[in-house]
Amino acid sequence: MANKVNGELNGIRSTTIERIRSLYEFRMGQKEFASWELISLMAELTGEIGREISVYIARDGHIADVSVGSDSKVDMPSMRLVRNEDRLCGVRCLHTHPNGDGRPSGVDLGTLRSMQLDSMSSVGVMNGKPTQLYAAFIGDKDDDGKRTALIYGPLRPYKLPNHALINEIFISDDRFRSVTKAVRGNEPEKAILVGFEDAEYDNLEELSELAKTAGAEVMLKVPLKKRVIDNATYIGSGKAEELSLKGSELEADLFIFDDELSAIQQRNLEEVLGASVIDRTTLILDIFASRAQSREGKLQVELAQLKYRLPRLLGQGQILSRLGGGIGTRGPGEKKLEIDRRRIRRRIYELEEELREVTKQRELRSEGRRNGAAPLIALVGYTNAGKSTLLNALTDANVLAEDKLFATLDPVVRGLKLSGGTEVIVSDTVGFINKLPHDLINAFRSTLEEVSKADLILHLIDISSDHHETQMRVVEDVIAELGAGDTPRIDVFNKCDLLPGFPQQIQRSDGRPRVFISAKNGTGVLTLLEAAEKLLNSKRHEIDVTVPYSKYEAVSFIYKAGTVLSEEHTAEGTHIHAYLDGADYGQLKKMLDF
Repeated sequence: MANKVNGELNGIRSTTIERIRSLYEFRMGQKEFASWELISLMAELTGEIGREISVYIARDGHIADVSVGSDSKVDMPSMRLVRNEDRLCGVRCLHTHPNGDGRPSGVDLGTLRSMQLDSMSSVGVMNGKPTQLYAAFIGDKDDDGKRTALIYGPLRPYKLPNHALINEIFISDDRFRSVTKAVRGNEPEKAILVGFEDAEYDNLEELSELAKTAGAEVMLKVPLKKRVIDNATYIGSGKAEELSLKGSELEADLFIFDDELSAIQQRNLEEVLGASVIDRTTLILDIFASRAQSREGKLQVELAQLKYRLPRLLGQGQILSRLGGGIGTRGPGEKKLEIDRRRIRRRIYELEEELREVTKQRELRSEGRRNGAAPLIALVGYTNAGKSTLLNALTDANVLAEDKLFATLDPVVRGLKLSGGTEVIVSDTVGFINKLPHDLINAFRSTLEEVSKADLILHLIDISSDHHETQMRVVEDVIAELGAGDTPRIDVFNKCDLLPGFPQQIQRSDGRPRVFISAKNGTGVLTLLEAAEKLLNSKRHEIDVTVPYSKYEAVSFIYKAGTVLSEEHTAEGTHIHAYLDGADYGQLKKMLDF
């Protein structure tokens, strides 16, 4: 029988049963956890029969089941919930407590965990009126491996924080999935990628590489024609329904969108798709969180994560009063979404203070290097262009070099002596990427400022990529944004071993040199070093002087301000071959009167 009232109906008048059956007629709105009208009627009926009444609400808002039980059992005789080990069942329970105490019982919490419910909510009823409401959600696992419960309340039934409670369902689902996934051996999540087509760049192919780097298994890439963005679901309800069917067919755990989603769009999509939804920014932040190793890198990533998440909490945590549960971390610097706004703002302030201190220490070390007068060469480029491989080839830096995006994040500095005798410092930097999250650029700005202080920039380009010209523009835009647009630069086209022919060094029309190399097998690296040394010294004065022993302070000045290529002690004085910048050269002339 459709819309059947289940449970213990003995002794209840038929007219009352019909009124209980009318609970099926309610339908919750998209962001409505439980309406006041529904709660009021449930409380009134509970007052009449003196028994618990339970309703089970699906994520689309319809009432899936209505049951009557004792005050010690949440009855659910007719429902067969669709559950699997990966996620919650998609149904939340709202039930009454006739004794007036709305606090969830041990039976309530046990049912929450065993049935993998979205939520277990209990309403205290006194004299047919609702007095208080508590909402429980599945939490993390404790030290004994038992799932805990996060309990909110007491809440006023007539003024529920509906949006925050609905959001907590999805947060709980994410938490349940991540903990379950860890327990079963970190099997890769099955992901479907969604993005608008781009005539110049294959965004979905790059998104696929990002997803694989994060550990996901890409099941399908769905390119979409350019259209007006839908404020509710980003792609429109019709297309969302199509994706939902495809997700069910492929048993997808995750949908990844190539563009940034608003909190509303993300939650609406999760409701329609029945799976977790993240955007490109969240994916990149997740990769950074797992890859950062240094203290500064971890602080920068956590700061970017929290700044991105703060406006997406939709007030969650400001109204709710939590009785149980706690806040944990999943990856380096990654905080769970149940941290409220106030605590996030305080953490952001603490991170910024820590970063200022760490940055100050790094700048002191950097200044110390600069006082040694060794020119600074900065390696920049699109992610996976081969910067770490080149640094290893030049300096034996032993930096991790993988064929993955963002294989290394933390900057590495090494000394190097060029073939002509010029001693330089080589600094690796974090790789750039198309649509690099704004919060990440800001967080890493202090590290990237090394680029603006460089004497020479080596811009590594993956010549084997079909989109290397677009990637070049992305990097050049960031270089200009950092104020290093006028810094001498060499375009280094890497991975030439993957091309059928191997072009020689050529000159661009703007005068900037281009060098073609293979950092992996060393081809062209010597040519690159010669070009770098030539460019570094092109605006410097080469001196070959003998400094009388009576003016030995000039020798100290040359060592401090210039680059000494050779030194020899003769009867007349110290013979030095070196390079000096223009202003320093003029000062030396005054010191030696030549």
